[in-house]
Amino acid sequence: MMPHVPWGLVVCVLGVCALGIWNLASAARPPMAPVWHSQALYLAVGLGAVLTVCLVDYRWIQRMAFPIYVANILALLALRVVGHTAKGAESWFAIGPFRLQPAEFMKIGVVLMLAKVYHDDFQPNQPSYGIVRLWKPVLVVMVPFTLVLVQPDLGTALMIFLSSGTVILFGKVRWYLAATLVAGVLVGGLIIWNDYVREMPEPRTTVVRHHLKKHQSQRISGWLDPEADLRGSGYHAAQSKIAVGSGGLTGKGWREGTQTGLRFLPEQHTDFIFSVWAEEHGFFSCLLLLLLYGGIFILGLGVGFSARDRFGAFVAVGVVATLFWQVFENIGMVIGLLPVTGITLPLMSYGGSSMLSVMLCIGLLVNISMRRHMF
Repeated sequence: MMPHVPWGLVVCVLGVCALGIWNLASAARPPMAPVWHSQALYLAVGLGAVLTVCLVDYRWIQRMAFPIYVANILALLALRVVGHTAKGAESWFAIGPFRLQPAEFMKIGVVLMLAKVYHDDFQPNQPSYGIVRLWKPVLVVMVPFTLVLVQPDLGTALMIFLSSGTVILFGKVRWYLAATLVAGVLVGGLIIWNDYVREMPEPRTTVVRHHLKKHQSQRISGWLDPEADLRGSGYHAAQSKIAVGSGGLTGKGWREGTQTGLRFLPEQHTDFIFSVWAEEHGFFSCLLLLLLYGGIFILGLGVGFSARDRFGAFVAVGVVATLFWQVFENIGMVIGLLPVTGITLPLMSYGGSSMLSVMLCIGLLVNISMRRHMF
């Protein structure tokens, strides 16, 4: 199996991890705790998880997909009883000094369960998936999506929805469902225009705005008009764009970033870690980081297209979709193109749950690649 290890993928992952720890050493300066020590420990644990996953034939993981999915659902339900509330969301288990976020692992559970459904449901010469045949995949997605959304954790719920939607589209749906998806995007745009952009007398007649929590609604309004409330809802995005823009082509130098050093950046070691990188290392280093992420995506898709069965192919596509949408949303919100949702940057942002879940995903890709010629 060793000749089939995707070494290019491994190098890209380790490269991003190394840059992430180096960047955290600058982002978390005194009086903040030196979190890069903890991140290095989380990386070591993550590498151990990768090796453990690689030792298991993924056909066994396929058989365990349903128990893994159910266990993650039960963990989300348990949050309602013993969950720890932070940042307005009941999303963590507090275990001594450590916090565990079940929603991070739920993303893996959804991918595994969707892959199992599409693998078991396959029949030669079957037509593309229509509304009736999609009830199983939709049910698999909507249960965890709803549980995460009510925490409330809109960002993670959105990631589950986007990555799962990518897997469902990969499973080949009827043309009218793809057209419905496009129409849904257009309707969503019209709703945002009506609720946040359209000028109308008070009280406003809104569609979804009055259903959102205040901080969620402020994130959308701050995204559409970032200068309307620079001391409130637009503060995060404004400070982030200042940091990114001030980095120029080559950056200010490691630990020389003023936005970072003076702690103008909120959550600079987690959600806005890319702002720290851009300010201190500049545009060219940002391109290097994006190339490493691009290598992970392309080589991960290569694993999927060379997999020996449908389960491996769907798992690989689901893993890549999960990582892609997180990178897309995080960098998009950092540079002001997307609303702030609290999504971390994989392998760069500080966090044990995030690091471990991403490394488990990488372990699945390596596992599938190693066994692509075994029967």
